[in-house]
Amino acid sequence: MSRTAEIARKTAESDVRVRVDLDGGETAVETGVPFFDHMLGQLARHSRFGMTVHTVGDTEVDAHHTVEDTGIALGQALADALGDKSGVERFGDSLVPIDETLVRVAVDLSGRPYLVYTADTPVELVGTYETTLTKHFFEALVANARVTLHVALLSGENSHHIQEGVFKAVAVALRRAVAVTGEGVPSTKGVLQ
Repeated sequence: MSRTAEIARKTAESDVRVRVDLDGGETAVETGVPFFDHMLGQLARHSRFGMTVHTVGDTEVDAHHTVEDTGIALGQALADALGDKSGVERFGDSLVPIDETLVRVAVDLSGRPYLVYTADTPVELVGTYETTLTKHFFEALVANARVTLHVALLSGENSHHIQEGVFKAVAVALRRAVAVTGEGVPSTKGVLQ
């Protein structure tokens, strides 16, 4: 069973092409937003997904549309790659430390989009990246993947560490949730849509 998906999304603000393989493969990320590329690389590596992302956005305005539209496309690809979710673990969680930072994440491949995000970052910019875009990225991803995601910063002072901790913790939780550990859809309803 192939757990892969490709999504192309083109608007007046961006042109996004993504490919996701839940069972591994190559990673290549290019969005024109260097810190965001670094974070997407962390997401791919620690989820152990194969993931290619190529986004051309209106970064001369700012990174908002690039980040949002990439989140939309990645969420759609994740949903497509999961199919009917037969055999997956469904729930995943993680507790990820990076030096002084500690991030807790829980995910449910529920079919119901919901985000709880309590990981405010003390500094508004890391390089040229606006740290508020991270929450916006996950809002877009959650809405389109149709998953429930809780992200909580338990401790942290360094803004780079906090951002990286969030992406790594989400990646580990997703890796655990998408793992094939049984048969059938893991829901008493019989569907996760």
